Amino acid sequence: MDAARYPRLSRIAFPADLRAFPEAELPAIADELRAYLVETVSQVGGHFGAGLGVIELTVALHYLYDTPVDRLVWDVGHQCYPHKILTGRRDTIHTVKRKGGVAPFPRREESDYDSFGVGHSSTSISAALGMAVALQAKGDPRRVVAVIGDGAMTAGMAFEALNHAGGMDPEPNLLVILNDNRMSISENVGGLTKMLGRMMSSQAMNAVREGGKKLLGDKRNNPTARFVRRWEEHWKGMLVPSTLFEEMGFHYSGPIDGHDMPALVKALKVQQALKGPQLLHVITTKGKGYQRAEGDQIEYHAVSPFDPAIGIVKKDGPAKPTYTQVFGDWLCDMAAADERLLGITPAMREGSGLVRFSKEFPARYFDTAIAEQHAVTLAAGMACEGAKPVVAIYSSFLQRAYDQLIHDVALQDLDVLFAIDRGGVVGPDGATHAGSFDLSYLRCIPNMLVMAPADENECRQLLSTGFRHPGPAAVRYPRGSGPGVPVQPSLDGLPVGKAQLRRRGAGIALLAFGAIVPAADAVAMELGLSCANMRFVKPLDRDLVLELARSHDGLVTLEDNAVMGGAGSAVAELLQAEGVDVPLLQLGLPDAWLEHASREDLLAQAGLDVAGIRAAVLARWPQLGTPTVRAAI
Repeated sequence: MDAARYPRLSRIAFPADLRAFPEAELPAIADELRAYLVETVSQVGGHFGAGLGVIELTVALHYLYDTPVDRLVWDVGHQCYPHKILTGRRDTIHTVKRKGGVAPFPRREESDYDSFGVGHSSTSISAALGMAVALQAKGDPRRVVAVIGDGAMTAGMAFEALNHAGGMDPEPNLLVILNDNRMSISENVGGLTKMLGRMMSSQAMNAVREGGKKLLGDKRNNPTARFVRRWEEHWKGMLVPSTLFEEMGFHYSGPIDGHDMPALVKALKVQQALKGPQLLHVITTKGKGYQRAEGDQIEYHAVSPFDPAIGIVKKDGPAKPTYTQVFGDWLCDMAAADERLLGITPAMREGSGLVRFSKEFPARYFDTAIAEQHAVTLAAGMACEGAKPVVAIYSSFLQRAYDQLIHDVALQDLDVLFAIDRGGVVGPDGATHAGSFDLSYLRCIPNMLVMAPADENECRQLLSTGFRHPGPAAVRYPRGSGPGVPVQPSLDGLPVGKAQLRRRGAGIALLAFGAIVPAADAVAMELGLSCANMRFVKPLDRDLVLELARSHDGLVTLEDNAVMGGAGSAVAELLQAEGVDVPLLQLGLPDAWLEHASREDLLAQAGLDVAGIRAAVLARWPQLGTPTVRAAI
């Protein structure tokens, strides 16, 4: 680090170094930390705006609390880049999201300062409450702080935790800091967001409360104290538009300016002296300190490398459409053709490709905020009344609504289409975001139609197939671009349960599902093998599988999904049920967590690129590699 540019930050490797500075230096340290974050993330890419918004809060927390002895839980995890810089990863933050580099989210294995792993959102209050209860049970005085923000307070799990914590006896010593920037990736939505926007400062009320505690105590069995507390809540209800957090059992403080370092430090010092469940409401600006990020908070949520002096520059020229773009265009086209279509997203308008739909069909667009469970059951209710809901959701996010998928949709055989983005390995976001399990957890559910397209045009066709299917259906596709197959404008579907035999060879047949088809096709061409694009995980093309099993010496299944319980397992179950005894090699994702790296690196690591597939096939059937055998084939 350039000590001339960062005279203070260059002397801070860990929070203990930060605490050696006088409090008056904290604003200058925050300025250096913000400049360093802009410098590093602009060079390598990563989550950007949320970190800029919590610079002052991060500095103040590590200055006042004895981390990692005191527990600090970040939520959502992409707020944590400044935290990582101050906790031993300053000089390696430029490796974030890269193979072998710093993880993009808090990770317990990476640092003692990452007290809880947070890859998705809205888990911090539950986790912090658990820590507080466990520490309190053994008389440990360490303090626990949950920082929840960037949309994470819009999820139901956060309120489940608030409800539990606020009603406990004895009261847990827990501080929840609501980092309110009115954003997630898009603008926050819902009644809570409106309520928080109406909140006003209640410093006088807090002073009255604390003075009353000193005079009357804060005991539950003190009738006078209980009366004063109820009187206080009613008074505050006249001054503050909502007493939601107070009614749930938390002592509410704020809102305060999260970029005013002296005010922030003062407020946190007050919180350190309080007992019981506390909630501090902090107002911040996403992208704070970098004007372009403040002006376009959606664009600068997460960035690729860019020049800070110029900002993000849109690339010119045509590019292959991503699967997300294919879905977004299909959604608008199908909505124009069928007025029953309704589009749902759990706070992922940009990531799931619904920006155009939200503008062209605003009355048919529903953003549920970070509430996957609600999104799925909302769709079920819509389907009950004859609508055709489409839930656009990431594979790893759908895991959070698995009970609703089973109980509310599939069990009732309702017409809901799930457009599942980020299926398979995802890449730099790491194991928390990998869609490694969807084929396994979907195909075991009765009534489900499960599809995996091999290319962009097939993705559009299968979306139409699923939309017209009378019952629950899922189309699962990967992150990024496909092989570049032109997308036809029609809304035609494909026959349900029918695969495509792409190449008739001899000896061995490759049965490929989804994004692995192009690599499997290349290996089949090289070695003279048969190759089928299976398209449907459920139902399988029973006739084609049995025909290939009986006419070949062995089968290979290939999928960008966990081997256990996945599409290959479906083939094995079919063969066993039919009494067909044929050698079967199942290739897919291993029984291990795949860490952050590029999608290409992860596929190669799993042996699912061309080289890996070829090596696995030849290791099982080495005779295929000899020129004479290949010539005969």
